[in-house]
Amino acid sequence: MKRWNLNYMKLRDKLLLMYVLSVFIPIVVTNVVFYQVTTANIRSQKTRDAGVALNNLKNELRVTIDQGVGLSYSMYADPVFNETLSRPFESNADYIRAYNSYLRGEFSGQLSQGIRWYQVYTDNPTILSSGYIEHLTEAVRTSHWYKQIQDNVVPYPTLIAADQMLSLVQRLNNVDTGGIEQLLKIDFNMDLLKEQFRNSGFDGKVYLVDPGGHIRFSNDAKSEDTPIGENYSEIEFPNKTIRFDRVYSGINYLEGWSLQGVMDEEIVLQEVRKSRSFVVWLACINFVLPTIIIAAMSRSIHVRLVRILKHMKKVKTQNFQTIPPEDARDEIGQLTTEFNRMTETIRNLIDEVYLADIQKKDLELKQQQAQLHALHSQINPHFLFNTLESVRMRSLIKGEKETAKVVHHMAKMFRKSISWNQHEVTVKEELELIDSFLQIQKYRFGEKLQVHIEADPAALTYRIPKMVILPFVENASIHGIESTPGEGMIRLFVTLEGQELCIQLEDNGIGMSAVRLEELLGYLEQNMDIGEHVGMKNAYSRLKLSYGDRFSFSIQSEENKGTNIRIRLPLDEEISQGK
Repeated sequence: MKRWNLNYMKLRDKLLLMYVLSVFIPIVVTNVVFYQVTTANIRSQKTRDAGVALNNLKNELRVTIDQGVGLSYSMYADPVFNETLSRPFESNADYIRAYNSYLRGEFSGQLSQGIRWYQVYTDNPTILSSGYIEHLTEAVRTSHWYKQIQDNVVPYPTLIAADQMLSLVQRLNNVDTGGIEQLLKIDFNMDLLKEQFRNSGFDGKVYLVDPGGHIRFSNDAKSEDTPIGENYSEIEFPNKTIRFDRVYSGINYLEGWSLQGVMDEEIVLQEVRKSRSFVVWLACINFVLPTIIIAAMSRSIHVRLVRILKHMKKVKTQNFQTIPPEDARDEIGQLTTEFNRMTETIRNLIDEVYLADIQKKDLELKQQQAQLHALHSQINPHFLFNTLESVRMRSLIKGEKETAKVVHHMAKMFRKSISWNQHEVTVKEELELIDSFLQIQKYRFGEKLQVHIEADPAALTYRIPKMVILPFVENASIHGIESTPGEGMIRLFVTLEGQELCIQLEDNGIGMSAVRLEELLGYLEQNMDIGEHVGMKNAYSRLKLSYGDRFSFSIQSEENKGTNIRIRLPLDEEISQGK
């Protein structure tokens, strides 16, 4: 009896027994009942879907045929067209004039997607066979399609099937033709009809049956077994078939025609048949899967404990990696949470005490190195400035005023570099430095270099990063103007547009090719090295550090046509105004 006592059963066996009695058996019974009900529902649904598909095909076929009907009615109802065809012409030239002046226009533009071709037949001997008009010869009169319409004297077109072709034939006798017989034969696009039948969505065979009960078209027209021309009622179909009948009624030119659909019941229930094996497999899964789950649950405790031990060993090597968090509230989950909290605490203490002390000492060392570098950097310009002043005074004493003027501008530039102890300067100060540089360049180039600087007075007080315009001016004079054979012109415009400071620099120098321009832009954006334009790279990098993505920079250049540089800087209220 202890064997059947639940208190003596293992937890895994209890879970398995509970699952078999409470879940597995009820699911199997439910699936069997569900299969029977689903079979009936799917059969009904498939039948409805097939009926809808056949109705859609019926409507599409009528739309295609209506294209031909519209064409036949338009020609039948045109008295001038009918009279022209039946009129006796005095000569061929007389007919050709009538054809070119009237008939050609009547035939043009009448074809549509559903119509392959149309032809007018007449026994008027004065008409020439050409284009859409043919003589009603004896060969035509003995054709199969002509014989089918001999008994039809109705004023509307007649749908006939002949030579694997569906056609509409309309007698053009709306006016008195004087005994001339005139017919319009419209051949439908059979490729379009085949496509409509093939894409109908009907899971079975579809037959187009004429009023006499003969099959005239089918969706398996390429099959050798297609009974085209046979009587539909004499065809034998399997016992388990579902038949559909869609008859055209109330339409004079389609009266008696019908679409007959035949669908194998096994095809309808094919998907349902597959579900029988699905029920069996589902029962197996319902039995095997819980067994695997119960086994997995019993070993989950071991896996989670081993994971905690592995992370504890990592702590010994100062790898304070936390255990990925999990949504668990049992004892092992609580142990994992506490371990992560302890690891984070140890790591924070090390970062706050040990790493912070190292960073502090490293910062102090860098500050000392920066101060020393600044002192060295300041000594050299002072010596150079004093030396240039000595050269300038000596030049004045010797009467070399032009040389003294150039040396004065050089000294002025060095003085600016010494006095600028901030990262930003006003636009006015930057333009003064540029003017000094250009005066030196004019001493070098003479009358070859022409300069035009124009600045909005309201823009002169705004502050910008120092020496961000000068490198581009230097590049324009040295690389752009120096190699040009004619007179060089450098234009600099500084304006205010809304909340932006706009800087535009133009020159008529040698410019750059598209490949060279692409290399320059890549050099400015990345860490590429192409051997020159260091000043431009430095200025562009400082603009990015100062403004981030809030400034715009563009270069346009063509070989032997010059270069155009545009810079737009945002006007930040807290740093831009120098008042």
